[in-house]
Amino acid sequence: MKWVCLKKLGQLCSQFVKVIWKTVPWKMNHLLGQVLAFLWFDLFRIRRQVIFQNLEIAFPQMSLTQKKQIARQSMVSMCRSFFDVMKIPSLTDAWIEKNVVFEGLEIIEKIKQQKQGVLFLTLHLGSGDLGAAVVSRKIWPCSLITKRFKNQFLDQFWFGLRGASETQFIDAHSERNAFDIFGALKKNRAVIFVLDQFMGKPYGIQSQFFGVETGTAYGLALFALKTKKTVVPIYTYWDSTQKLHICWSEPVALSLDVSETYEQMTNQFNLALEKIIQKHPEHWMWVHRRWKKFE
Repeated sequence: MKWVCLKKLGQLCSQFVKVIWKTVPWKMNHLLGQVLAFLWFDLFRIRRQVIFQNLEIAFPQMSLTQKKQIARQSMVSMCRSFFDVMKIPSLTDAWIEKNVVFEGLEIIEKIKQQKQGVLFLTLHLGSGDLGAAVVSRKIWPCSLITKRFKNQFLDQFWFGLRGASETQFIDAHSERNAFDIFGALKKNRAVIFVLDQFMGKPYGIQSQFFGVETGTAYGLALFALKTKKTVVPIYTYWDSTQKLHICWSEPVALSLDVSETYEQMTNQFNLALEKIIQKHPEHWMWVHRRWKKFE
């Protein structure tokens, strides 16, 4: 009974936010992101030390002043992405045409001509959920692999907002996970793998990120090898004029034969993510404990 009530309450709250946030100007998301970031980073100082430790690993030569600037901007980007999810239900073609810039679209158009599914490699940089909603609506229908909340209120609330688009979601820990991924590819969908977070055993593999040993999920390597599908990095960021950039990079070069190990492939994916972070460090989620000991 409690489970049913929490689920229903989450659905109601999600519907309420959809109605309210439809009237909120987009620029308010950035403002609220700044406020929440200030509370998180400067007032309550949550994981502040983790952020600086991570920046030291990735950019040891960077000055403390630069690290502080990147840390604050990173928190604004992360907090702003939370409010951008609330805008997904009210997303329109007119807004996309005016406010979204596609970079590397020619890469995707070339792959689309093959009329088969594709594997997208991404990370927590910019407003990923909003980007996925835009791509699903205008470019290529996407299936995003993600964790679900155990708490039914949070799950129904959050996925009620995230799911108000053409993006479909595949539960990262579902027993049907593999079937859902193969099914999505068979339907010519783009399957999105988020690979920048730490992952230990049994779903992770020992790997390197910015030259430091850690653990990374090997699922993308497994499905790339089994399906022989192209792996294309994709990411988003907001520029100074508040336009959302959705960017694709050249496909990751893989041999896709049995001699190429999951570890080799995963390290190649990590290198691709490193290049993106080096290009836009102020938009990545530095607050995550990425370099935990693999075990």
